Amino acid sequence: MRGGRVAVVGGSIAGCAAALAAERTGADEVVVFERAAGRLQDRGVGLALHNDRYTELAAAGYLDAGMPWVQLARRPWVVREGTVRAGRQIGVLPFPFRSYNWGSLWQELRSRIPDSVDYRTGSTVTQVVSGADGAVVRLADGDEQRFDLVVGADGYRSVVRAAMFPDALARYGGFVAWRGTLSADRLPGPASAFPEQDASTVVFPGGHMIVYRIPGPGGHGIDVNWVFYTSPPPADGLRFGDPTNVHPGELTAELSEHQLALVAEHFPPYWQEVIHLTPVGTRFVQPMYDMATPHYARGRLAVVGDAASIARPPTGSGAIKALQDAAALERALASADSWEEALHSYDAERAPVGRSTVQLGQSLGRAQVQETPEWAAMDQRAIEQWWQDAGGGSGFGGQALGRR
Repeated sequence: MRGGRVAVVGGSIAGCAAALAAERTGADEVVVFERAAGRLQDRGVGLALHNDRYTELAAAGYLDAGMPWVQLARRPWVVREGTVRAGRQIGVLPFPFRSYNWGSLWQELRSRIPDSVDYRTGSTVTQVVSGADGAVVRLADGDEQRFDLVVGADGYRSVVRAAMFPDALARYGGFVAWRGTLSADRLPGPASAFPEQDASTVVFPGGHMIVYRIPGPGGHGIDVNWVFYTSPPPADGLRFGDPTNVHPGELTAELSEHQLALVAEHFPPYWQEVIHLTPVGTRFVQPMYDMATPHYARGRLAVVGDAASIARPPTGSGAIKALQDAAALERALASADSWEEALHSYDAERAPVGRSTVQLGQSLGRAQVQETPEWAAMDQRAIEQWWQDAGGGSGFGGQALGRR
């Protein structure tokens, strides 16, 4: 495909990647509508990309070694045992991932978008209408524009997905993640408690916390990113049932108290200190949702990233999925003779991946949060078998990018 007008709704990591895909395949005009007017690069949460998936995406031109990253290698699983400062290690799994700072990765991708792409901040899309030969984008300010293709990269509340499949809604998975970030300079001692290449995982009945190093904002310094998974208090958990009514990141006093009580009861002393040293301003809550849209394209509309499917973070595939979607869309557009052929090809490749990733997230959620084993009774062999049974040996860190 060459030529045409392409709109991308959403300008975060998925949106920047989709804009690059459209620009590289020769669109006459690419417009990105990003509703936020602030600095997206200020988002400091961590993410990790499997080494093999990084290699594929670097070859496709979406990542490179110049983007700030930290190499991880091991995932020790730790339980509390008496006064042992860092806890007792019950097993170790390989963890061949590169970690990134979300804001820094977004900034690197944003810098790759050429000036010919019209990247508009503070532009809220309220409705998208698909027709036989294009689609109309309607904005909050009353403006309407027609495009040959509209790509939804607008997350789990996607306006584009709603136009494609109104019934494809995110559903609450039954638990949440408390997230926090602190400077590595603030870590307690000794250094041997948390080696630099570890993604340490502290486990307890009904949940776990994974913690690893990431680049600091703008690639300066090193931060520590932790993600703590468990079910919320029953009363508080009720409000997560409708994702359209949840304020993203809202951390109530009840949720904070619930986490800290579990930390006091189940965490080794070292990891208790890590939590308490984390600035309150960096903490937020992320509810777990599941959603796999029936198709990734319909008419002249397509979706990428969380607009297409929402898988729980324990799959290790969030950013990878978004970047792979963009790479697959680029390949489909570059090899097809019509919009219809390109979008059919894209859907055929990515929709099955989205469904299987959501299923993996549900399986890992049960194993690591909702139906946890007797952690203290496990050893290396038991951890390895449990991980395989949970599905961790297939698709964790993202599936291989398809080749055509």
